[in-house]
Amino acid sequence: MIDVGILREHPERLAASLARRGESLDVDELIELDRRRRAVRIEAEEMRARQRDSGKSIASLTGDEKTAAIEEAGRLSGRYKERLAEADALDAQFMERWVTIPNMTDETAADGFEEEDSIEITRWGTPPSFDFDAKDHVDLGAALGVIDIERATKISGSRFGMLKGKLALLEMAMVRWAMDGLDGYGFTPVLPPILVREQALFGTGFFPADRDQVYSVEEDDLYLVGTSEVPLAAMHGDEIFDAGDLPLRYAGFSTCFRVEAGTYGKDTRGLFRVHQFDKVEMFSFVHPDRSRDEHDFLLAREEELVRALEIPYRVVNVAAGDLGASAAKKYDIEAWFPGQERYREITSTSNTTDYQSRRLKIRFKDEDGKNHLVHTLNGTAITGRALISVVENHQQSDGSIVIPEALRPYTGFDVID
Repeated sequence: MIDVGILREHPERLAASLARRGESLDVDELIELDRRRRAVRIEAEEMRARQRDSGKSIASLTGDEKTAAIEEAGRLSGRYKERLAEADALDAQFMERWVTIPNMTDETAADGFEEEDSIEITRWGTPPSFDFDAKDHVDLGAALGVIDIERATKISGSRFGMLKGKLALLEMAMVRWAMDGLDGYGFTPVLPPILVREQALFGTGFFPADRDQVYSVEEDDLYLVGTSEVPLAAMHGDEIFDAGDLPLRYAGFSTCFRVEAGTYGKDTRGLFRVHQFDKVEMFSFVHPDRSRDEHDFLLAREEELVRALEIPYRVVNVAAGDLGASAAKKYDIEAWFPGQERYREITSTSNTTDYQSRRLKIRFKDEDGKNHLVHTLNGTAITGRALISVVENHQQSDGSIVIPEALRPYTGFDVID
């Protein structure tokens, strides 16, 4: 969540940020609620102080004076409890609304509210020109016997698929290849839990806004993560780093689960939008002064990986109204998909500034011994979308798929046929 000081000192900035996201909020009403809760809390504390002073004087009194003082102390105690309960209720009312407010939008995020409003920053590579009718990954995979949508649907329902044979090996090769590449930049590999407590999802900003996208295991009060960003961020909850520990970088591999609520009828064909997929996620804890540079650094790592896969792509600055709750700014890499004849998102990287660290209480100690909130950032390294983009862009006229040069030492084969 954002610093409440912004509401008190710069409400116009908050209003402008929300407007860019297309969010409606009565900022003046929230200011009044904040003022009221603080005023009632002060009243309660003042009554508590008077009660204590009264209690100290009772021992020195006698007779009617003592009786009156005891009665007054009782009245103060009752009024204190009433005011305290009111202050607690107002705090809860304020926080219930405050935690739903998204991060402050970076002034350099693109304007607009839809995916189409994103602004292209750069483009690399040229979409392949085939001298045959290009197929999408579903038809290619089915013909080669390496993608089985029908049997996955029989087992689990819609939005599931199975990778088989050499394509399954290719995905595992891509994961190890990405991990090796990131290791050279100081990312520590992590295989985190994918079942987490509610606090981990609240702390990373997925709750309450995206609760409808998360699968729950109710009997154990746990949730399946939609990205390893969640456990990677939460693993350092309520900890204090030394400034010299930063930046701290992790590369987490996990299977991810998403309900995909609200996407009925969208991307239903194939493996582009599924309930279960594997992903390598980059995550950074950095000094606040370095978070913009780190954001560029994560984007550079993503571009480096996609280029090595020989996939044409473009980078876009995501529109403010299309940002997730925790992101101040986000870049997407959109790869070319011959089967769709368009660019589609395969990676994203977000600067979440101190939005997550405030919820998770992750800080660092400066040279003067003062504690400050770190900034957190995340970025996709590899997902199944990169895999199917490789499949479609490297298809051959005979229906085979050529393995990109960078992956061949990891696969042990040069072609899927």
